[in-house]
Amino acid sequence: MWSYNPDAHYTPGTSLVGFKVEASDGHIGKVDEATEEVGASSIVVDTGPWIFGKHVLIPAGTVVRVDVKEEKISVNLTKDQIKDSPEYDKDTHRGDAAYRNQVGQYYGGDHN
Repeated sequence: MWSYNPDAHYTPGTSLVGFKVEASDGHIGKVDEATEEVGASSIVVDTGPWIFGKHVLIPAGTVVRVDVKEEKISVNLTKDQIKDSPEYDKDTHRGDAAYRNQVGQYYGGDHN
């Protein structure tokens, strides 16, 4: 769950900050930060006005496609799944394993 799928066409070292993020049913925001930590890779999405500026942590394993040319990331989640996910606060949650486990359970079980 916390690693990029090889089929997603993600190249390690590529900066994803600023990329648009598309859920399976439409645009949800853009990447505010991204990590490549082994076993803990993720993107933080700024949802903007769509859900009142909420930031959400999305596991790298949900990324189905990275389009560097279009600067777009597609995830296999719906807008509602993302809207209902635990809110991310970079000052509180960055590097917090318990929070990451909570997000992992929300998105599909506790398999890290």
